[in-house]
This record gives sequence, C-alpha cells and structure tokens, in this order.
Amino acid sequence: MLELIDTYWLYFLVGQYPNGPLGGLALTLALASLGLLLAMPLGVILGVARLSPWRALRWPVTAVVFVVRGTPLLMVIFWAYFFLPTLTGIKTSQFSTMLIALVIFDGVYLAEIVRAGIVGLGRGQVEAARSLGLSHVQALRHVLLPQALRHMLPSLVNQFVSTIKETSLGYIIGLSEVSFIATQINTQVFTKPTQVYLCLGLTYFLLCFGLSRLAYWVEARVGARGRRRPVAGAAA
Repeated sequence: MLELIDTYWLYFLVGQYPNGPLGGLALTLALASLGLLLAMPLGVILGVARLSPWRALRWPVTAVVFVVRGTPLLMVIFWAYFFLPTLTGIKTSQFSTMLIALVIFDGVYLAEIVRAGIVGLGRGQVEAARSLGLSHVQALRHVLLPQALRHMLPSLVNQFVSTIKETSLGYIIGLSEVSFIATQINTQVFTKPTQVYLCLGLTYFLLCFGLSRLAYWVEARVGARGRRRPVAGAAA
C-alpha cells in the first residue's frame, strides 16, 4: 500500500492538474464546499417560506421540499444532466451538473434545518418580537434567524459531511472526483483493488470522522454558552 501511495498520491489528490482539469480529493472538497455555500441562501429562503403565514407561499414550498427530499440524489443528478440542457438548450459540464444537483438537494435539507432551528426557539421569541412592533419579516431578520443560525452550526457541519459523501455520485456522470480517480488508479494497477479502495475508504473516514468530531465540539460549545446565559441573567 505504501508503494501505491508513493506512486499515485499526487494524482489521487488533484487528478491531472495542472496539466488538465482539477480532480481527486481537491475537487471533492471544492465541490462539497461550494455546493453547501450556495445551498445555504436557498435553504434559508425555503426554510423561512415553510413558516410563512401566507398559505399561497407556504404550501408550494412545502410541496417542493417534500418532493425533493423524497427523491434520491441520483435522480436529481439525472434531472440536472439530461433535463436542464433540454429545457435551456445549454449543455452543462459534469462539475456544473453536479453542483446544481447538490445545491438543489442540500438546499431542501438545509430548509428543514432552518425551519427546525426557528421552531426550536419557541413562541416566546416570536411574541416578544411582535410586542416590540416588529413585522413578521423584521422579527425573522433581527430576532429569530440570528439565534437559529447560531444553534444550527452543528447541523451545518453534519450536512457538510453528508455533502462530501454525496459527491461520490458524480462518478455516474464521469466527474473526476476522488472515487472516480480511485477507479482510474485501480484500472492502471489492476492487481491491487483492495489497497486502492482501502485508501479511498480511509480517506472518506478520516474526513467525515474529523468533521463529525468538530460538529460535536461545536454543539458542546453552543450548549455550554446557552446554559451560562440564564445563570448570568438570574444573577443580574
């Protein structure tokens, strides 16, 4: 295995770059990071719309969220790969296709995280904001969302872990992410599939386990900060 790593480590990390497009682990992390970053505004908008007092807005958004959440990511990728070019007449690259699919898929999951974060604050926060004369939109912007987003940080880290694993489905459309590169390496050596895919599995494990521990640490810090505030208020 050490000989395999010594020979192919650079190809595993960045693919053909700089003599070709970026690939490998670097592409996986870039795709996951960009996908979650772009999905965040969509998730906030959909999550807030799910709690809207206006049914004409709340019901269609709720339907979209349930439809996408009930659909495998693989189907969303196929929609982006085959349906969007037919609809727009523009052929998208594998990277753009996968990014669109991740933004749509992660956006609806983030919408539920946002909705749960706001609901978890309780009715008292809403009533306090409205008693100050704030409108529904102002209460969300100045009171509810800042608190909800802070408590959502552990869930966002966990969603990033899921997004990293989801990028492996880019293999289906020929995207040169890390699992695709591992398959290319296996094709070249051919006699060491166990070692190749063991390295791939360890890479995913180290990434996801490290981020999961980060999520636990963030959750503990947020929880400890939340427990200290009532005590300070009582002392005052």
